[in-house]
Amino acid sequence: MKRILITSAISMIVFTLALGIVYPLVITGISQLAFPGNANGQQIREGGRLVGSKIIGQQFTDVVLKPDAKPEMDSAGNPVTVPDKRYFQTRPSGTTPEDNSAATTFANLGPNDLATKQAIVTNMDAYLALERPYDPGLTASQVPVDAVDTSASGIDPDISPANADIQAHRVAAMRHLTLATVKALIDQNTAGRGLGFSGEPSVDVVTLNLALDARR
Repeated sequence: MKRILITSAISMIVFTLALGIVYPLVITGISQLAFPGNANGQQIREGGRLVGSKIIGQQFTDVVLKPDAKPEMDSAGNPVTVPDKRYFQTRPSGTTPEDNSAATTFANLGPNDLATKQAIVTNMDAYLALERPYDPGLTASQVPVDAVDTSASGIDPDISPANADIQAHRVAAMRHLTLATVKALIDQNTAGRGLGFSGEPSVDVVTLNLALDARR
């Protein structure tokens, strides 16, 4: 019995060191050497300052102010915000607060669930209210699904080219740029399908908005 206990203790220590310390350190070292960008979260830096990540969405909003210039708060005590019309907006977020990288989640609701329908209707109304003043002919049937529904992670930073093309009218008007100029920036920040065949083309909202700001 004593020998079995000693053998068990030694095995536990060895495997803890090998699989709990050595293996993670080796894999971390390999990833830092071979794929440093992915290993560090695909960080986006501007002038040496961390401004976001290519794999985590972020909000481009303005805080709503009350007449006394203080932020308006919601029932949960968070500041009320509205989309900043000068920037492209990401798809709806499935986390609380929005685009919370510490709480990635999906809705876990079926396509026929009433809550899903209500959320999509709400998001559609908000999208049309934001974009239609700058694109009067815009109809609900033209709005791509990524503009009104959340992604699997709830914090997807990318939008479809179709979504970006709709938003281009608003951004061009607010920044006093030609529509062609804004669409050229969209093209420059659009990634193709993975390996040429996997998935769909996508537009990185963060890098696109940084490109817009660089034109100032």
